Amino acid sequence: MSVVVVGLNHRTVPLALLERVTIDDARLPKALHDVLSQDHVSEAVVLSTCNRTEVYVVAEKFHPAYGDLRTFFSELAFADPEELTDHLYVHDADAAAGHLFRVASGIDSAVVGEAEILGQVRRAWDIAQTEKAAGSQLNLLFRHALEVGKRARTETGIGRHVASVSTAAVAMAAQHLGSLEGRSILVMGAGEMGEGMVRALASNGVSDIRIANRTWENAADLAERLGGTAIRLADLDAALSEVDLLLTGTGANSMIIEHADIERVMRARGDREILVVDVAVPRDVDPAAADIPGVTILDMDDLRAFAEAGMAERRREVASVEAMCSEELERYLTVSSAREVAPLISRLHEQSDDTRLAELERLRTRLGDLDERQLEALDSLTKGIVAKLLHQPTVRLKDAAGSPRGERLAEALRDLFEL
Repeated sequence: MSVVVVGLNHRTVPLALLERVTIDDARLPKALHDVLSQDHVSEAVVLSTCNRTEVYVVAEKFHPAYGDLRTFFSELAFADPEELTDHLYVHDADAAAGHLFRVASGIDSAVVGEAEILGQVRRAWDIAQTEKAAGSQLNLLFRHALEVGKRARTETGIGRHVASVSTAAVAMAAQHLGSLEGRSILVMGAGEMGEGMVRALASNGVSDIRIANRTWENAADLAERLGGTAIRLADLDAALSEVDLLLTGTGANSMIIEHADIERVMRARGDREILVVDVAVPRDVDPAAADIPGVTILDMDDLRAFAEAGMAERRREVASVEAMCSEELERYLTVSSAREVAPLISRLHEQSDDTRLAELERLRTRLGDLDERQLEALDSLTKGIVAKLLHQPTVRLKDAAGSPRGERLAEALRDLFEL
């Protein structure tokens, strides 16, 4: 049984396809059970963010599991499997673990070093545990991945300059507008992304911040905590007709602002232009609205290009994190292999003891009447012999766990003793 990951991310697919396979938290439980219903999968965690959708599974055989997951993605995207094949990436065993470590550390993100990914990995794992989809192998892997992500941020400067997608979105807007000073800004969404945007705006000295959310109470709470004005969705048109900038990054699974909505708003604005920064996946605002005069829309593709421009400052840190991921992968493989060896050693000892007891019973019938003291002495003697015989193989197997030699010894043990 080994870990297999199949996924799509910001490097392998255009945004239009990535948003078709994005799964919000509310739909994750069903997605997990859909994956677990496949014949060749025994554990699963689904990680879906604005940068990627990945499915981690434990499978006995690689190729059947890959086929199952390719079918899952094609059904999710309403596409033929062949249409997705060139876009999917797949890793198994050591490579799957190494990939997750890179993801958790932030070096696989569009905004390298962004901080949100660590919480997203934790949330995906939490949901899988709640749904009883993650077992011992994926629990070990994800626990270790979170440790790698924390270590990357405390021991390197990978997140020092751009801490999150939300702060990068605000920085991109500031660059496009020249300055945010004196601007009126509407933030749509009061979740983690929305809160990050509001914090970034406040730190940039923006005083006119308006917050809209499907649940008005959440917008009101955020506005009270960080400063701003809560807007009801019924008043969205009025707010959009007044602000200079719309920042949006909700977790909605369908479009919130359509082309007709923007047309209506722009008629009310007259000749005043508006900038829309939409970093939601799937997108909150109809991208076709960019054709309307006076409307500029920047999305995740633009954010990736913006983040790449500042990448030079962090390239040295990426190398440090890569080295750390390799080091942590070795440590994880040692622990993982030792855990795999433990059941094998246990089965060997159980089988040996079963054989010992069977032989004792056969011997007792041949020797006739033996008193209690003699039986205890015989039991103790045979236990000692078996323990001595198994001691050296057990020690060598434990010492070699996680190495190619350990794998050869384990395979030989399974073959010789039919374990």
